[in-house]
Amino acid sequence: MSSAELPKLPISPRIRKSPFFEATRRWGCQSYTVYNHMYLPVFYESPEVDFWHLVKNVTLWDVAVERQVEIKGRDAARLVQYMTPRDLSKMQVDQCRYVLLCEETGGIVNDPVLLKLADDCFWISLADSDVLLWAKGLAAAGGFDVHVSEPDVSPLQVQGPHSRDVVHDLFGHWVGELKYFRFRETELDGIPLIVSRTGWSNELGYEIFLCDGGRGDELWERIMAAGKPYGIRPGAPSTIRRIEAGLLSYGADMDLTVDPFELGLGRLVALDMESDCLSLPALKRIAAEGARREMVGLEIAGPAMPGNEHPWPVHGANGPVLGKVTSAVYSPRLEKNIALALLTKGAVAEGGTVSIEVPGGPRQATVVPFPFYDPQKEIVRAGAA
Repeated sequence: MSSAELPKLPISPRIRKSPFFEATRRWGCQSYTVYNHMYLPVFYESPEVDFWHLVKNVTLWDVAVERQVEIKGRDAARLVQYMTPRDLSKMQVDQCRYVLLCEETGGIVNDPVLLKLADDCFWISLADSDVLLWAKGLAAAGGFDVHVSEPDVSPLQVQGPHSRDVVHDLFGHWVGELKYFRFRETELDGIPLIVSRTGWSNELGYEIFLCDGGRGDELWERIMAAGKPYGIRPGAPSTIRRIEAGLLSYGADMDLTVDPFELGLGRLVALDMESDCLSLPALKRIAAEGARREMVGLEIAGPAMPGNEHPWPVHGANGPVLGKVTSAVYSPRLEKNIALALLTKGAVAEGGTVSIEVPGGPRQATVVPFPFYDPQKEIVRAGAA
């Protein structure tokens, strides 16, 4: 389905709007989706044009859908560690970490970025699932001395090769010294903010967390004005770029039925951790038994094709179903159809071929390594202090 054929998404008072929503409409957003019960821009000119501007210039994204769950209080660190199998014992204030939140069977509840604001205060910057309710339930059931809430915080992302130029002009020289996955509290024209060296593009980029929802329009226009000399345009999380980078999307590539080892993310599970963690007993069993599935990269033969609206079944050489394509897209830069697929572990070796059920008939695909582009993440880490 081309961008011109996308179904309309009516604007409703039932779906929450970000502090930047009116600005995105004013600046020409053509399509929205719903994410964490909020409107999320999908593209402005087209997914392809927006992609090229992201990788060549600089773009501004409304990602306020990354709702923050704030956990604050005497037991904050203990509750956050209970929710994730990643060892947080050495995490520092002003540091971000990518974590997996896992439930009692090892399934993934969310894959957020965690921010540590103080020893007794954390923000969980969410992917698309209702972690606020889960965290409140865990806190109440476990008797944790914490306050779990959704603060008035709405992030923007400035992404692309010229992102550092834009944020430098806004905030000053210290931005260039900000280490990858670090953040700093600051302000702009009296607007309270947090700036982090993070993003969901695998391009050089920053997130700007607005801490006063009443000033969203003002902040948007201020950033667009600062970016004008660098050709800034509004944009949105790019499906093309994130699949090139092998960035996983919650709800598409993972959910409660998927565990960290199937995604190749065992490095985020501290099997020898002594702290109390809800999912660790199950994850130890899974690690001992071995994952039953694995995430692989695919190059799909044939002409350019639209992305998948639902999982596509993947068949082996003799016809059995081996798994499913979770995310697929045509990359104009690589001039290939590329995809992520969750398959039976060891069923197909790298370089092996499979058949995929796609609209219009089956296509052959080859198992390949991923990320498909910049596998060493040299771009996103460029110039990191």
